[in-house]
Amino acid sequence: MTTENLLQDKVIVLSGVGPGLGRSFGEEAAKMGADLVLVSRTERRLEKMAETVRSFGRRALVVPTDINDEDARQRLVEAALAEFGKVDCLINNAFGIPPMDPITQIKLEALRAANETNVFAPLRLSALFADALAETKGSIIMVNSCVVYQSQPEYSGYKLSKGALKHLASSLATELGPRGIRVNSIAPSYIYEDVNKAYFDWLASEAGTTHEEIYRQKGEPTSLKRLATPDEVARAALFYASDLAACVTGTMLNVDCGEFHDD
Repeated sequence: MTTENLLQDKVIVLSGVGPGLGRSFGEEAAKMGADLVLVSRTERRLEKMAETVRSFGRRALVVPTDINDEDARQRLVEAALAEFGKVDCLINNAFGIPPMDPITQIKLEALRAANETNVFAPLRLSALFADALAETKGSIIMVNSCVVYQSQPEYSGYKLSKGALKHLASSLATELGPRGIRVNSIAPSYIYEDVNKAYFDWLASEAGTTHEEIYRQKGEPTSLKRLATPDEVARAALFYASDLAACVTGTMLNVDCGEFHDD
């Protein structure tokens, strides 16, 4: 399978450059021919990602940004356009997770902080990049989560913000569609990357079992009996940024190896 040139010369703003999925987004987009505007608060992490992007012969702009700060968001837009002159896609990948407690036991400050990152920052970034995206008939990709299908109490705080993000994406698809801007979401479940690998190690030690057994348990509810890798999730999402998805908007794609099926 080859995706070479799928995003040739497109400019993608990637908010939330970090380990796992964020890193895979940058690498896979560069492999597909895109240039990247790399966004997070940690400059060292951004520079490392930029080296990877450039290793594929693509351009990378590093913009350390607190996406919860309106002035910083405005500077990000200005920097991206000054460097590349256009933007074809905005990927809202940054997220925050409130305490894993029943929602009535989570302090409002923690819920507000999660919603600030998971809902309001994607809203404002989408609004601020809208003029540029209208020029290119571009797209916005929201990274959601299969947590929206869960009902366990410990996931409720996170589900609150991701549920709001799902509705936000739908509203933006309606509002921005007449300007030629597409808005779609992806919803991964467990992604088999470094953070979850370490989590599985911890679960195994707590249960007195093996990492492989924990993986089997997590993969069992899926149709494919395995977990998605970050590069697989990134490639599925980047379909939305390509011209192949020119008439696709207002959708949310589950990237979960078949854990959750539509009715």
